[in-house]
Amino acid sequence: MADRAPVSGTIATAEDMAALGRRLGAVLAAGDLVLLTGELGAGKTVLTQGIGAALDVRGGVTSPTFVISRVHPSLSGGPPLLHVDAYRLHGSAELDDLDLDVLVEDAVTVVEWGTGLAETLAEDRLEVAIVRAAGVDAAEPGEAREVTLTAVGDRWRGVDLGSLIGSDVDRSGQ
Repeated sequence: MADRAPVSGTIATAEDMAALGRRLGAVLAAGDLVLLTGELGAGKTVLTQGIGAALDVRGGVTSPTFVISRVHPSLSGGPPLLHVDAYRLHGSAELDDLDLDVLVEDAVTVVEWGTGLAETLAEDRLEVAIVRAAGVDAAEPGEAREVTLTAVGDRWRGVDLGSLIGSDVDRSGQ
């Protein structure tokens, strides 16, 4: 259950989505869990690329759909990025088989398609839902997205989620 109301805003371009990831990555620390939801092409991996840039991790951050998970070590002594794509997993037992829990404490963990599967990896988490803005054609991947951040747990108390999305947001949850 969320501790406070979600915060939503419009992200206009892929570059803005990556910038949101960089702002989010700047506040993430070892042990943080971020769950990403959104349809194919919504921008989950682009957001994760921004997080990886902020964490200064090694290697290009790409979707781990076929390998399920990738660890990107930090180049500057920070936490590694554990990037997981749960799209092909068929339940929490398959997620448990990956033994991610041994890495989560020391890494920033981002799980695409993780809702309903990965909540047990950490007591606190940030849930990020990405949907195409109303009226946007799915064939136009560069168009605006609505992003909703939902903080769960004490870890996120005092973090201004609205400032992460930008100035033109609904800050009713702040």
